[in-house]
Amino acid sequence: MTTKTIKNMEEFASASGISRPTLSKYFNDPLSVRASTKATIEGALEKYEYHPNIYAINQNRVKTKNIGLVVPNLTDPFFAGIARVIESIIIERGYNPLLMSSHGGPDSEIENILNLKLLKPAGVLLAPLGRASNRDNLAKLAEGLPTVLFDAKLEDVGSAFIGSDNQKSVALMVEYLCRSGEPPVFFEMKNPINPNAYKRRNAYVEAMENLGHKPHLVQVEGENWDFEKIGFEGASELIMNNDLPTNTVLCSNDRLGIGFLAAAFQNRLKVGHSAGCHLRVAGHDDHPFAKYTCPSLTTVSQDYEEIAEASVNSLLEIIDSSEKNETVADNLFSGRLVLRDSA
Repeated sequence: MTTKTIKNMEEFASASGISRPTLSKYFNDPLSVRASTKATIEGALEKYEYHPNIYAINQNRVKTKNIGLVVPNLTDPFFAGIARVIESIIIERGYNPLLMSSHGGPDSEIENILNLKLLKPAGVLLAPLGRASNRDNLAKLAEGLPTVLFDAKLEDVGSAFIGSDNQKSVALMVEYLCRSGEPPVFFEMKNPINPNAYKRRNAYVEAMENLGHKPHLVQVEGENWDFEKIGFEGASELIMNNDLPTNTVLCSNDRLGIGFLAAAFQNRLKVGHSAGCHLRVAGHDDHPFAKYTCPSLTTVSQDYEEIAEASVNSLLEIIDSSEKNETVADNLFSGRLVLRDSA
């Protein structure tokens, strides 16, 4: 190894004997140079222990290799999981992911987009807060900036949406629960923060009516992202007051379902589909913790990898198009029924 310290790209070009244009081409896209040239550059990088400032290089481009990735809350394992998958795909495609969390706040969500625009990103992948989002401001900020929404859709924001087909996935679960036992009630927040919750509510009502059953919505108070606590407190009150008209509960999402399971356990109710059980409980999303609850939670899965790859592909399609505001088709993925011990 050499003791010479390389401070910038010019010094690296001089020391390595590789032309500055060739280096620029490599750092813009390593696959754009010949394999032998790529090997020579990477050998020189190792020899001189040179680590270029990729962000500084990006800022000198009209179109950078930065892609913003904004999620509602990284403390939620669902968003942490899908963000990891998306980050990996972005890196594989030769771009630099810039991951940000909105921490459940609309002001933070707007600030994230503003900060990203200062870095001149090639595009942004945004999982919006939903009902709490400042939709008008987000729409303005997204103008002229390739933006793809995933997980939750906001009208007039972004060029495309990638997510789950709630209509089909909820119908799939309702049909199974009705076929295997008593028809379910739908357990949800009265004023949910995520647009998916409204779609799932409507899908439940339609599926129950199509099967000839009367829908029954059980709505509990709650305004923040602490879904397990909201589910636990709401379910505890229902159980203590004996307000459940059926022994089968379909929760709007798995995190509410996890809270419901805890409330049932505390009230000495056995959850499952075997003899001697008092309740059946199911959810939606296949949250990373769903398989480890007691009993494990029956749910509908969302395919992280399919949604992640489709989101990146859609964004890159928009980035590569000549018209920045060009839209691409929304892409909805059907869920998969995951049968576990709770139902």
